[in-house]
Amino acid sequence: MDEFDIEVLADPELADPVLVEGLPGVGHVGKLAAEHLLEELESELVRRVYSTHFPPQVSIDEGRTQLACAEFHAVTPEDGQDMLVLSGNHQAQDSQGHYGLTDTFLDVAEDFGVERVFALGGVPTGELIEEYDVLGATTTDDLVETLEDAGVAFREDEPAGGIVGVSGLLLGLGERRDVPAACLMGETSGYLVDPKSAQAVLEILQSVVDFDVDYESLEERADEMEEVVRKIQEMEQQNAPSPADEDLRYIG
Repeated sequence: MDEFDIEVLADPELADPVLVEGLPGVGHVGKLAAEHLLEELESELVRRVYSTHFPPQVSIDEGRTQLACAEFHAVTPEDGQDMLVLSGNHQAQDSQGHYGLTDTFLDVAEDFGVERVFALGGVPTGELIEEYDVLGATTTDDLVETLEDAGVAFREDEPAGGIVGVSGLLLGLGERRDVPAACLMGETSGYLVDPKSAQAVLEILQSVVDFDVDYESLEERADEMEEVVRKIQEMEQQNAPSPADEDLRYIG
């Protein structure tokens, strides 16, 4: 197998599509968002990208195996924007792989005539939150203005340390190809899978890219995660030292 190998599965005609990327990352925000789009909208698997930089493993579904890969689905809603959605279960294991895979992803996007790129992800806050802001980064002033109007926050020096992985490189390498690109990052604790943050990101994307989806299944998953958080908080309270214990430790 080549270092980067593209499997062609279908070649539909797309009208001025945008690329939407949602690979695993903080809180699985981008991955959840991309998978929700594919669950809610009619789509067609058009490309698989394999690489020796992915983990050396296969996934198993009802006994059938699938070599680690990333997948592109074409989404062509009757009323709305055509999209090319990039999803998968893995990112590269090394820097060289990140660069090579992102270049390969942009090659696929170019083949389909993609004119804009939206990378989706999460930005960790380190604490549980109630209100989910969406932070942004873009390669063009026009996209800054468009996303600000949609409610995206642009904060100086945030996220700290920049944007790593495919989401960051889609902006950096996309700019070198003159492809306008933006990253939408939902705030998340960083501790758990976060459907609420994924929904916040999708709602921003929906106001910029024309599509219509229902959020009921994401809201149900969010309720399940809130129950998990509640149980964790109860366990922490039960294990917290009593005032008497604290006094004894102080005296000792």
